[in-house]
Amino acid sequence: MNKTLPVAEILPLLQEDIGTGDVTAAIIPASVQAQADVVTREDCVVCGQAWFNTVFHALDSQVAVVWLAEEGQAVAANTVLCRVLGPARALLTGERTALNLLQTLSATATVARQYATAVAGTGCKVLDTRKTIPGLRTAQKYAVSCGGCYNHRVGLYDGVLIKENHIIAAGSIAQAVQAARRISSVPVEVEVEDLAEFQQALAAQPERIMLDNFSLEAMRKAVALNSLGIELEASGNIDLENIRTVAETGVDFISVGALTKHIKAIDLSMRIRLIEAGQ
Repeated sequence: MNKTLPVAEILPLLQEDIGTGDVTAAIIPASVQAQADVVTREDCVVCGQAWFNTVFHALDSQVAVVWLAEEGQAVAANTVLCRVLGPARALLTGERTALNLLQTLSATATVARQYATAVAGTGCKVLDTRKTIPGLRTAQKYAVSCGGCYNHRVGLYDGVLIKENHIIAAGSIAQAVQAARRISSVPVEVEVEDLAEFQQALAAQPERIMLDNFSLEAMRKAVALNSLGIELEASGNIDLENIRTVAETGVDFISVGALTKHIKAIDLSMRIRLIEAGQ
C-alpha cells in the first residue's frame, strides 16, 4: 500500500457510512478473500490516493492497494487506476467511502488542470478559494495543487482579507489595513471594487489587492498604476472561457471558486471478484 494519512482523519467519514456496522457485508464469511479493480469511466487527473488507501487501512491492515496510475497523472477513460486485494468484507465496506473521496478529489484536480493549462505561459497563477466541501478543505486544496493551481489562504487564520463590510466597519481602507498590521503578522489583502478604491488600497500598501469584478480595461489600468509592485489578484465571473484574457492583463493571480465549488465527481467503478484458495 502506498502513502496513507492518519487513520483519525478517515474514521469520521467511515463512521458516517458504517454506523453500528455493515449489516450487508456481514453475510460474507470473514475468510473470503477478494480482488477489485477501480476503473475510471472518463478522462481525469488522478488524485486522492492517500485518502483511498487509508479507508482500507483503517478497516483491515490485510488489505493491499496496488496503484497502476500515478498521483497527478492524466489518464484516459476506461483506465484501471488501482487494484485492491484483501478480505472481501473490508473491500465491500470501504468501497463507497473510498470511491467518494477518490472521485471528488480527482474531479477537483481535473478542473484545476484545465485552469492551469488555460493560463500556461502568462506568468499568472490560478488560486482556489474557501468555497470547499465542508470537512474536505485540506483535501480539496491538496487536489488543487495536484492539478497545477495554487492555494489562497486556507482559512480565516492564515491571511487577512479585507472586504467591503470590513472597510465600512473599520472606517476606511487605510484604517482597516493599519488595524490588521497591529493585530497580526499574516499577509494582508484588500478587495476593491473600482479604481478609486484601488488608489486608496495602493496608498495603504497591503501585500495584495484583489480586483473584484473589474472590467478588462480597468484591470489593465490597475496594472499600469501599480508602481509599487503590489501583488494583484483578479476575481469574479472568471471561467475557462475568459481566464486567459484576464491573465494577459498582467495580474499576478486569479482566484476561481469553481475549482472546488462547481466540480462534478469523476465516474469511477469498482468491481469485485473472489480469489480462490491457493491463488
